[in-house]
Amino acid sequence: MRVNELILYRGMEHEEVLRDMTFLIENAESEYYNKEDLRSLFFETVHKLVELAASHGFEGNLWHNFMTLLLANSENAYSTSCEIVGPVEGSINEVALHDFEIFKELYDYDLEKLEESLSVNVTGMLENYHQAGAHGKVYNKRIRDRICDLSLRLEQAENAEIFKAVITEFYREFGVGKFGLHKAFRIEKNGETTEIVPITKTAHVHLDDLVGYEIAKKKLIDNTEAFVKGKRANNCLLFGDAGTGKSSSIKAILNQYYGQGLRMIEVYKHQFQNLNDVIAQVKNRNYKFIIYMDDLSFEEFEIEYKYLKAVIEGGLEKKPDNILIYATSNRRHLIRETFKDKQDRDEDLHTNDTVQEKLSLVARFGVTIYFGKPEKKEFQQIVRVLAEKNGIQMPEEELLLEANKWELTHGGLSGRCAQQFIDYILGKE
Repeated sequence: MRVNELILYRGMEHEEVLRDMTFLIENAESEYYNKEDLRSLFFETVHKLVELAASHGFEGNLWHNFMTLLLANSENAYSTSCEIVGPVEGSINEVALHDFEIFKELYDYDLEKLEESLSVNVTGMLENYHQAGAHGKVYNKRIRDRICDLSLRLEQAENAEIFKAVITEFYREFGVGKFGLHKAFRIEKNGETTEIVPITKTAHVHLDDLVGYEIAKKKLIDNTEAFVKGKRANNCLLFGDAGTGKSSSIKAILNQYYGQGLRMIEVYKHQFQNLNDVIAQVKNRNYKFIIYMDDLSFEEFEIEYKYLKAVIEGGLEKKPDNILIYATSNRRHLIRETFKDKQDRDEDLHTNDTVQEKLSLVARFGVTIYFGKPEKKEFQQIVRVLAEKNGIQMPEEELLLEANKWELTHGGLSGRCAQQFIDYILGKE
């Protein structure tokens, strides 16, 4: 099946399964190999396909789903050129078509021929597999469905040119590899290597779910829209009282603009020294990346903010145009401030220099958005809206009375407190 002739689609994860299956297809009728050895290799390969189906949640034709997984995840010269932007020009198209002709032959191969040659009877299960659960551990249902849908479309492609058009459109719409299929990521240190790891389950919060703060949300939306459209945009700091929706707003922004190529990488304070490694891995991709820092603040003895200052603005290397930094904090200036910063009789010879050093980090955020605690009426409106969305059937007077009692003992007036109250009511029902 000419798998050894592939040019672009090499070095793929799980590639050994592809090579084992194609070896069986080519040699199933050969008298050179022992039949029992071939049968053993076949069942071992089927085992791997079933295990992949369980971990990824695949259904339908497992052989086609597997090859589709390879195509959707292979980050090569063609797929990364087409991600988010669609078809490209140049000789790379001829190279890609060469590879897709080979994959088309594999999609068109009738597994029943292999079954007959090896005297096995599992093809029906391979071609019409039913999953026990809704999705697997590796992919959520949304991603699983995209892979399975692409598999069907590639299966129905009449020729290699149509096959190429289908997979290229997938690259344009969703991208390729982990950045194409997933919305959000975290970073992990593996020895000396900094790895960007997908977060498979993210909160499905939307901007319409956040009651109030219309001016704040508009500033955030305007800045993000400019960013995803390739216009000038600023790093953004959301600060204010606890539980007012700062983190939820950023999660909602990700859900709203994921379809336009926006991705988010969550970074914790102790990982700031790895930021340059992270940026190096994403700066040449076609996606827009927000590096997200939640609940950001520093004590006087903490120096991690110096790494952040250099990355945002100040280092020799210009920050890539496809990267912004969004942070949330309960502190206006991020770094702890004390009254002694304003006193002339401090042990610091140049007191103003110390103050400027502390303010220099927040100054690198071009957009700052304030989220304050809601007034009583605003809090009650949030409760009303959340109760309606969750189908709570309770007289309004009783609902607000219970909400008022709740907030007095659970952190005061805030959107988070209102949501916790609604969850409490739903739990009682």
